[in-house]
Amino acid sequence: MTRSARLRRRLVEHLLDEDVLHAPEWIAAFRAVPRHVFLPRFFAPAGGLWAAVDHTDPGWLETVYSRDVLVTQLDDDPDRWDRARRDGPVAGTPTSSSSMPSIMAIMLEELRVRDGDRVLEIGTGTGYNAALLSHRCGAGQVSTVDIDPVIVADARRHLAAAGYHPACEVGDGALGFPAGVLFDRVLCTASVSSIPLPWLAQTKPGGLVVTTLNRPIGAGLVRLVAGADGSARGRVLARDGRFMPLRAHRLPHADRLPMPARGDWEQTRLPMSAVLQPRRQFEFFAGLALPGVRPVRDGGDEEAPGVALVHPDGSWVRHRKRAGADEVAQGGPRALWEIAEAAYVDWCELDKPDRDRFGVTVTEARQEFWLDEPGGRTWPLG
Repeated sequence: MTRSARLRRRLVEHLLDEDVLHAPEWIAAFRAVPRHVFLPRFFAPAGGLWAAVDHTDPGWLETVYSRDVLVTQLDDDPDRWDRARRDGPVAGTPTSSSSMPSIMAIMLEELRVRDGDRVLEIGTGTGYNAALLSHRCGAGQVSTVDIDPVIVADARRHLAAAGYHPACEVGDGALGFPAGVLFDRVLCTASVSSIPLPWLAQTKPGGLVVTTLNRPIGAGLVRLVAGADGSARGRVLARDGRFMPLRAHRLPHADRLPMPARGDWEQTRLPMSAVLQPRRQFEFFAGLALPGVRPVRDGGDEEAPGVALVHPDGSWVRHRKRAGADEVAQGGPRALWEIAEAAYVDWCELDKPDRDRFGVTVTEARQEFWLDEPGGRTWPLG
């Protein structure tokens, strides 16, 4: 057995131990598909910057078969890796990656692929996920699309080197696959702020769409069943997953926050972690109450280090810990933290629903969440 094959088997054992991989077909795919073929080079964190790593570096193969996300592009710039290799670590925002294998396993299993299904992947990336799909579904059953022509060209080479030949096209993933083929399953490995209607038009009635939501608070996985009229209905999934957004669904950069006065700080019984941490049950409901609100790191100020919330309308909340107590200061046209505290009371009165008690309805006219059953209380998705 080769070294890479041993590392693949070890990765599968990790995924089994994490309880994210169960189906024999996907176990076989993860054992067979050589992830290292798709990651000849990537970026590694280096003291707040990004260092360039390639297949000649010590530890490269072990890193490829780790459980980590591996960043492959910064700032949509295909030349940034070469610059980092030549000049040393560079700054930048990740814009493409090979996702954590655990998240990939969760999404692939939630897709509920059947023998003979035709599958569309939105977001080709390195091509590794398309290879896993191709191994499971067979030749000619998988199509994948990405907006970046450099990424697609590299993925085609990687896929061919690994022995897989899905249909790879350059295009805006929000518009579906350029050829207009109908699919049994659609999987988006990037997040979206709302469900693109062209996906539903390209999904056979009764087919499934699995994607992640680009919500700064309360993101996660949803699975929708396509209807015959271009609509869809489904559920928010208990198993969580978060991805970079499609380029058209990226959020604008937040403006610089104002500095609160000393007297603006007030104690709160609601910790910021309850609002922001995915493992906390309240986080999903908090996102429903705070649409458009996003967290930003706020660690550069000695007077107010911590995490802040901001909204495009100019409303903001700063948070800090003082003597073990949670404190907030807020400003702008709306008192965001008062909204969050009221939402926590509301959530408790609703018996603290977790994310999998929520569903999603998508039509041409509206996209909304609902609690437990359609027709009751709703919240806008977008």
